[in-house]
Amino acid sequence: MSTSHTSTTSSQSRSRSRPRPAARADRSRHGAVGFAFFAPFLVVFVIGIAAPLGYAAYLSFFQDRMIGGNVFVGFDNYRRALGDELFRAGLWRVLLFLLVQVPVMLGLALVAALAVDSGRLRKPGLFRIGIFVPYAVPAVVASLMWGYLYGDRFGLVGQIGDLLHVDMPDFLGSSWMLASIGNVVTWEYVGYNMLILYAALRTVPHELYEAAEMDGAGEFRKAWSIKLPAVRSALVLATVFSIIGTFQLFNEPNVMQSLAPGVISTSYTPNMYAYNLAFNGQQFNYSAAVAVVLGGVTAIVAYAVQIRSMRKEQGK
Repeated sequence: MSTSHTSTTSSQSRSRSRPRPAARADRSRHGAVGFAFFAPFLVVFVIGIAAPLGYAAYLSFFQDRMIGGNVFVGFDNYRRALGDELFRAGLWRVLLFLLVQVPVMLGLALVAALAVDSGRLRKPGLFRIGIFVPYAVPAVVASLMWGYLYGDRFGLVGQIGDLLHVDMPDFLGSSWMLASIGNVVTWEYVGYNMLILYAALRTVPHELYEAAEMDGAGEFRKAWSIKLPAVRSALVLATVFSIIGTFQLFNEPNVMQSLAPGVISTSYTPNMYAYNLAFNGQQFNYSAAVAVVLGGVTAIVAYAVQIRSMRKEQGK
């Protein structure tokens, strides 16, 4: 009897572990529905991101020569890019831009988000719209507008200098150009980053504020102990977005190049350098290698910031 009981028990367990046909059909149906929702993103990702990146990487391994045509050269284009003084100068320039402009921009965005969330503004909706409106202005239009304001002859800066009979700084000169571009980018993206941080602040439970008030905490103490920790993840996200945008800096210096051609060269930023190599110099293969190297540097810096923030979170 024990043998028959054991065989019966094992057969029952196998029948329970074996999925029913209806359950398998249900899972396959759910999988098909999930793939149907995911398919549009997958198509856009392959066509708009994966395919261009793959093609750029493919081009970077060739050189178009007068004799022999398009020749496979391996990593020669990458070795040339890493030793290119123009490319390295532009890369160091955007790194300096990143170290100065991004903290200033995110600091202003954080102050604006805290001000809106404080509930002490008379018209917070109007304040939010007023800060966000510059983000809706195209970068080309914003650069032209600020370039006109910077002008020392017909712009607002020149008129103020003439009115006050003082020599105003040349904001389109070599000493101030990077700061001038940084001002344009900051004006454009403070509102965008403010909304990211403000959205994070709105997720804080109101009970935490009530408990802090019962403990006698003031507004500054609540902001330091509750609000700032709540926006840390959003701040990291905004920092990563800003890093990617900084290495892609193109529109603002490209537009201002017509206003200060002696200051902004075709290699002022790595993106401008890659663009001019491809479309003005017809060096598509080398331009692709420069773009791939730039993408790698961007990914490394953004990943390093993300890893460092995660380690800080785990260390607490």
